[in-house]
Amino acid sequence: MSWRIVVVSRRAKLDYKLNYLVVRGEETIRIHLSEISTLIVESTEVSLTAALLAELTKNRVKVIFCDERRNPSSELVGYYGSHDSSAKIRGQIRWSAEGKGRAWTAIVSEKIRKQRDLLAKFGKPEAARLTEYLGAIAYNDATNREGHAAKVYFNALFGKDFSRSLETPTNAALNYGYALMLSAVNREIVKSGFLTQLGIFHDNVFNPFNLGCDLVEPFRPLVDSWTLAKSPTQFEHEEKMEIVDLLNRQVVIDDQTHYLNHAIGTYCRSVLDAISREDASLIRFCQYEL
Repeated sequence: MSWRIVVVSRRAKLDYKLNYLVVRGEETIRIHLSEISTLIVESTEVSLTAALLAELTKNRVKVIFCDERRNPSSELVGYYGSHDSSAKIRGQIRWSAEGKGRAWTAIVSEKIRKQRDLLAKFGKPEAARLTEYLGAIAYNDATNREGHAAKVYFNALFGKDFSRSLETPTNAALNYGYALMLSAVNREIVKSGFLTQLGIFHDNVFNPFNLGCDLVEPFRPLVDSWTLAKSPTQFEHEEKMEIVDLLNRQVVIDDQTHYLNHAIGTYCRSVLDAISREDASLIRFCQYEL
C-alpha cells in the first residue's frame, strides 16, 4: 500500500529505473514507486523524464505540479483508472437526479456539521447558528443552507472583513490546503474508473474537477482548523509541509483508524456507490479531530 508523500522543492532531475523514482540533486535518492501515494513537484527547476511520468501513471501515483510561486497549479490524471472504466462512465452519465440529490444532501450536512464543530472548538457563538442551518437542510440543499453557513462560518473564523479574494497568508494557506485535498479526492475518483468532470452539484463547464469539488467538501474544515490555529503571517515552504502532513493525520472511518490519505479512498468509493444505488446511508464519512 502506498503511503509516502514525496515533495521535491529544489533543483533536481527525476527519472525512472527498475521500479524506482530516482531523484538526482545534491545527492541521489531512490524511492520505490509502490511506496509513493503522492508526488509534489514544488520547484519549477525540476525536470522529469517521460518514462517516469508513464510509470507514475501506471502505479496510480498522484502527481501535483506547482507554479513559480510554489502553489499547486496542475496535476497528472491518467486516462484509464480502472479496467471497467467505460462501464463506470456509462453508469455515471445515467446517475439519477434522486441519487445525486440524496448524496449531495448528506455531503452538505456533513460539511456544515464539521464547520459547526470547528466553531464550537474555538468557542465561537456562531456555532449555534450553524446548528440551526443543519436542522433546516432540505433535500439537495434546495434552500442553500451551505451558502448561508459558509458566510457565517468564515466571518466567525477570520473576521467580518475577511474575503476569500484577498491575497493574504490566510488565503494562501486555505488555497494550498484545499488544492491538496481536491487532488487526493480526484486521484480516488479516477482510480475508481469515473470522470472528475461530471459532478453531482458542481457543473461549471470550465471546471475539469466538478465531481472532486463535490466530494472534497467535508475535508475543507481540516484545512480551516490548521489555518485558524496557526494564523500564519507568511506562507512559505515550512507552512506548506505542515499542510501536506495533514494527509498523514489519523482518522476513523468504518470504525477503523487509517491515515487520511487512505481513508479518502474509502470515503470516495462509498459516495460513488451510494449515488449509483440511490442510498445515501452507504456513505462513509471520516471522523477526525479538528
